[in-house]
Amino acid sequence: MIKAVIFDMFETLVSIFSGKSYFSEHMAADLNISVEDFRTVWHTTEQSRSLGQNTIPEVMKICLETLGLYSEEKAQLVVNHRKEHLEDVFAHTPKETIELLQALKTQGIKIGLISNCYSDEAQAIKESVLYPFFDATVLSYEQGITKPDPEIFRRAVEMLGVSADECLYVGDGGSKELYAARDAGMKAVQALYFAHLAYEPHIPCGRLNEFEPAYTQMDVLKYL
Repeated sequence: MIKAVIFDMFETLVSIFSGKSYFSEHMAADLNISVEDFRTVWHTTEQSRSLGQNTIPEVMKICLETLGLYSEEKAQLVVNHRKEHLEDVFAHTPKETIELLQALKTQGIKIGLISNCYSDEAQAIKESVLYPFFDATVLSYEQGITKPDPEIFRRAVEMLGVSADECLYVGDGGSKELYAARDAGMKAVQALYFAHLAYEPHIPCGRLNEFEPAYTQMDVLKYL
C-alpha cells in the first residue's frame, strides 16, 4: 500500500523551461564570453554546487577568476539573473501540480521531495508555493549527497516515517533517479508531462520504457 509519494522537483513539479530561460549560454552571453569557455569552468563546479560546498555567488567568483574575468559586478549580474529565472519558474507552477498535491493530501498520502539543487535553487524551493505541501524535503545542497546515491533516498524514507515499499517515486528520470528509487525498493514512475518543453543540450532524460509513465500530473494518482 502506498503511504507516501516522493517527488523530484525540476521537470516533475515545475519546469525550468517555463518562463524566462537562463542556462549556461545565457550566462556566457551576460559575461560576453564564449559558451564553450564558460561551460568548461561551470561544469567543473557541478559537484561543489550540488553538495553544498559552495554557494552560487562563490561558484561564480571561482568561475570568473579561473577565466581571468572576475569582477563583483559581473558575478552579481549572473547571480541576479539566476534569481529572476528561478522566481519566474515557480511563478509558472502549473495549477495541475497544485491540484495533484492537494489530492494527495486529501487522501492522507505523505509527500516528500528529493532534489539535486544549488544554493539559489534550494532557497527558491523553500520560498515557493509548493514548499508547505512537503512532509519531508531532502535537498542535496543541505544534505551533502546527491541522487542517485542510495543514502538520499534512505533519508527521505526515514523522514517520512514509512518503508521504501510504501513509497511511490515520481521524477523525470535525470541523475538516474528512477533506477535508484527502484533499487531502494520504491515503485518508480516517470514524469513526462514537461518533456515537450525541453531542448538540447539541456534535456535531462529521454523516455525510459522500463518505467510506467505519467503523461499528466493527475496520472500519478493511478499508481497509488
